[in-house]
Amino acid sequence: MAENILEVKDLVKHYPLTQGILLKKQVGAVKAVDGISFELKKGETLGIVGESGCGKSTLAKVLMNLERATSGQVLFKGEDISTLQGAALKAVRRNIQMVFQDPYTSLNPRMTVGDIIGEPFEIHPEVAPKGDRRKAVQDLLDVVGLNPEYINRYPHQFSGGQRQRIGIARGLALKPEIIICDEPVSALDVSVQAQVINLLEQLQGEFGLSYMFIAHDLSIVRHISDRVGVMYLGKMVEIGSDEEIYENATHPYTQALLSAVPVPDPAARESRERIILSGDIPSPANPPSGCRFRTRCWKAEERCAEEVPLLAVPSLLEGPAAHESACHFAEVREQAAA
Repeated sequence: MAENILEVKDLVKHYPLTQGILLKKQVGAVKAVDGISFELKKGETLGIVGESGCGKSTLAKVLMNLERATSGQVLFKGEDISTLQGAALKAVRRNIQMVFQDPYTSLNPRMTVGDIIGEPFEIHPEVAPKGDRRKAVQDLLDVVGLNPEYINRYPHQFSGGQRQRIGIARGLALKPEIIICDEPVSALDVSVQAQVINLLEQLQGEFGLSYMFIAHDLSIVRHISDRVGVMYLGKMVEIGSDEEIYENATHPYTQALLSAVPVPDPAARESRERIILSGDIPSPANPPSGCRFRTRCWKAEERCAEEVPLLAVPSLLEGPAAHESACHFAEVREQAAA
């Protein structure tokens, strides 16, 4: 078993809701991330999926310390980095980098590609001495499949897929151990998505990287991930290996997501039962009591409103279905795996 490189324990991020102009009084909080725990192993890819607004991107920002956690711990190689500041935080950030969602806004249009990729060297000069930086940037362009001679071009001279390759090269510049990918292919054409995913897999094998891959497209997550975590309204509702989640999903929300994945085989598509969820996602400022999914769940009973389900392996499940699920009535539904 590979060692844990990142451990997240009871992580919480609440944004206060205030009232008044001068004397601002807190009247509530948006519970964007509300008590999440998981581990990321060295060399593994952990996929994080869920609907828009479930807290995926907020989780990424808190892990990067771009947003301060309200409570909980983020342990990098055993050290709690959630409260670090100054030089200590700067040192850790060298090892945890991020690839952002939109390649059109994450690159400064006034900077050349060479300046964009080389900027991390200005912050961490020990990685590449000044005289070696041009060569280092050209090597990174070559690694991500771009012509090293493009070093003096500007972002507007590249396609969306090429821009995302530049973002990946920038993320690789400091030789990190973890890269957090926040929906890195959602803004790209399908054919380009495949190229970027294949590049990420190639780089992982070459540099021994660990990925946290955030997405809402379940087919992409399945292709790249070793394990998958499913989020709903700030909570992790199910987590397990690729096979456990896609073939033996036990949480009703995961089953509903899987039932919506397009299937190319007409016969399989006809035989599969679609799960249509009723109602809208509740507000993270006022989530339901007990199980947060109960207002849209066909299994919900009185217990679901009174008792928060723990993310644990249900006692009734055995074999390939035995993985962590936050549901009082967790069971495998065959149609969800079609």
